[in-house]
Amino acid sequence: MRLPRLPLVALALTLPVLRLAAQAPAAAPTPVPALVPAGGPAPVAPPAIVTPLPYVSERALGGLKFTQPVYIIAPPDGTHRLFILEKSGRIYVIPDVTKPEKKLFLDLSAEVGAPDGDSGLMAIAFHPDFGKNRQFYAWFTRNQSPPGTPAQTASFSDTLARFTTSATDPDQADPASEQLIITQFDRAQDHDGGGLAFGSDGDLYLSLGDEAGQYDKFHNSQLIDKNFFSGILRLDVDQRPGSLKPNPHASVQPGTYTIPADNPFVGATSFNGAPVDPARVRTEFYAVGLRNPWRISFDPVTKLLWAADVGQDLFESVDLIRKGGNYGWSYFEGSQPLVPPPNQGRRGGRGGANAAPTQRIPPAGLTFDQPLYSYRHTDAGADKCLIGGYVYRGKALPALTNHYIFCDYISGRIWALSPVDGTKDPKVEMIAREKGGGIVVFGQDPVTGDILMANFAPFSGYIERLVPAPAPKP
Repeated sequence: MRLPRLPLVALALTLPVLRLAAQAPAAAPTPVPALVPAGGPAPVAPPAIVTPLPYVSERALGGLKFTQPVYIIAPPDGTHRLFILEKSGRIYVIPDVTKPEKKLFLDLSAEVGAPDGDSGLMAIAFHPDFGKNRQFYAWFTRNQSPPGTPAQTASFSDTLARFTTSATDPDQADPASEQLIITQFDRAQDHDGGGLAFGSDGDLYLSLGDEAGQYDKFHNSQLIDKNFFSGILRLDVDQRPGSLKPNPHASVQPGTYTIPADNPFVGATSFNGAPVDPARVRTEFYAVGLRNPWRISFDPVTKLLWAADVGQDLFESVDLIRKGGNYGWSYFEGSQPLVPPPNQGRRGGRGGANAAPTQRIPPAGLTFDQPLYSYRHTDAGADKCLIGGYVYRGKALPALTNHYIFCDYISGRIWALSPVDGTKDPKVEMIAREKGGGIVVFGQDPVTGDILMANFAPFSGYIERLVPAPAPKP
């Protein structure tokens, strides 16, 4: 998930420390592989720019400014509160968005350290019964390796933890309440995923990248019996009756969650046509074969799970996630075969740190889940890094109701996709553009329902909202 090497002017307008997109090849342009004629939608060029655009962004929350904001979320407790996360580990609460003031809610910066790449604090999710149990969950990287990590390995741990708010002050988290759940050794500071959401089933869903490196460097993408990478997990954090104990794993803190009995890989004895030991299968997986699903969201009406998977060299993909789905990485990039260019050997690939990565051929007879929508990278518009949003069901912008809102981090182009029922070949329209890019997440105003966006770029740090564009002057 590293930013492409852009010209200096463009680089100044994007973020050099959140490496969401793949680096562009250093030498000759990557040849575009032949499109697969069947089995998936052919990636298209991003929708053409229309003028005038129907929407523009404006500063929200009274112009409050944050340092590298990465997440926006409102709790399910009927209040006017909004929470903003900063990459460095700080969580701020705005007690009432109609009277915007920010208060420090929780400071994890000592655990997070000095995050590089995609690392840092990435997401939180409030328990569905948050108003009563005060519980919320955080996904972040800890600036320390889990026990047992080789001493010579400089690394950190991908961490899922539970916290509660103070019993006397709902606008303060209790740092001492931290309960580690997963603390996984990670060899690089990119492709850490970052989506965290509760489904209507009450389970917690967590999206995970492939551990970083170009072209699935660490070979994590098509494994269900090793570690927690390159997929989406589904956990029963309430440990309800009928759920199962997870298989032992060094990263898991025992007794912190159970496995929904209908998770798709429970009892699996084979995967991709090869045998696996069911006692070693990571039954937490709900879906697999994703490169870096930076953001996920549930549509509260259809209950569908949406994911935006950041691509490698050529394609970005919007996926509808199904239970047991395999989205093909790193056999495929989106719906197309992944063909690493020969000049990528110095970055490491299959066969060793100095070996050129080779095309990975899937076993005969396998089929993979296809993106609902996929677009090609463009040099002119720098459309190279997909940021997923959510299905807008609000009323403030009626023309966007029942549309999935998403954007490209680098180009700043914002799009609306419809219909949102899984119909193939959806219509995608450009609705706005954030000049200079930098949007890393979408959120929703808990009072007005407005579409909010966090701008991570160095010159910004603001939370913005989409509003209708002013009428053109005659």
